[in-house]
Amino acid sequence: MKTFLAGTAIALTAAALASGAQAASHSVGACLITKTDTNPFFVKMKEGATAKAEELGIDLKSFAGKVDGDHETQVQAIETCIADGAKGILIAASDTSSIVPAVQQAREAGLVVIALDTPLNPIDAADATFATDNFLAGELIGKWAAAKLGDAAADAKIAMLDLAVSQPTVGVLRDQGFLTGFGIDVMDPNKWGDEEDPRIVGNDVTQGNEEGGRRAMESLLASDPMINVVYTINEPAAAGAYEALKAIGRENDVLIVSVDGGCPGIQNVADGVIGATSQQYPLKMASLGIEAIAKWAEDGTKPEPTEGKDFFDTGVALVTDQPVEGVESISVAEGTDLCWG
Repeated sequence: MKTFLAGTAIALTAAALASGAQAASHSVGACLITKTDTNPFFVKMKEGATAKAEELGIDLKSFAGKVDGDHETQVQAIETCIADGAKGILIAASDTSSIVPAVQQAREAGLVVIALDTPLNPIDAADATFATDNFLAGELIGKWAAAKLGDAAADAKIAMLDLAVSQPTVGVLRDQGFLTGFGIDVMDPNKWGDEEDPRIVGNDVTQGNEEGGRRAMESLLASDPMINVVYTINEPAAAGAYEALKAIGRENDVLIVSVDGGCPGIQNVADGVIGATSQQYPLKMASLGIEAIAKWAEDGTKPEPTEGKDFFDTGVALVTDQPVEGVESISVAEGTDLCWG
């Protein structure tokens, strides 16, 4: 009898271990694919996804391009996620159009694919998009800049520091939002650089980094050294533009506006480098994305967009200590409490 009980106990223990291993092998898997793993925006995005995955018991694997624009690495990451049997992918795409075939392959394999921050082209190539309203982000800084200048806005000389020649969707939306907010006809809203308003000195690209911002600013100053308004795709580009202006002694008489809301950028608003910035919330995007993958794995439900929009709006706020009438904003102190990086 003792021998039988011992054998039974061993058998039960083995069965329990096998059951546990089987459960572990069937845990919900998810992937986060970002443009890079060095930009503070994507670092915070990964932080949000990781924390929520740990909370929900989801097995999260993270991938990133070597640099912003590294499309091939992102395609390889999608292929890996499919092979691994993941339930869903969160992706901030470097190339919003070229990534679509790989995304379609993932969806056909049964994965839910959610675009973070940057909508795919077309937007319905993904199952859902969790993002800042990037047009609104640009529009807020455009309205603020025009109101700050007052009557002088009619004679402004504007430098447009964009992201890349390929014009990813997020870059177009912010650029066109700014110009709309400033009161400029954007012509074709799906691309930048076709505007005919004489106040625009020109457009140049920055790759979203400080060195690119400095170089682009120098190039546009060569066209017109009296530029007095600078739109920048993000805060690192704004910091570079400021350095170029400082080099010619014009850092105090040019209005710089931007988008992101990272802690270094908010500090630059506090220091007067940037007049105002639109703050977005990457941690929230990724956290909600992980929740959506968990829901998909549970009952096959896909996330719904915000009412009246074709994406789920994760919020944006104008941050400045120089508020203007008619443009809602939060203070630098409030922006500091919400910043990232």
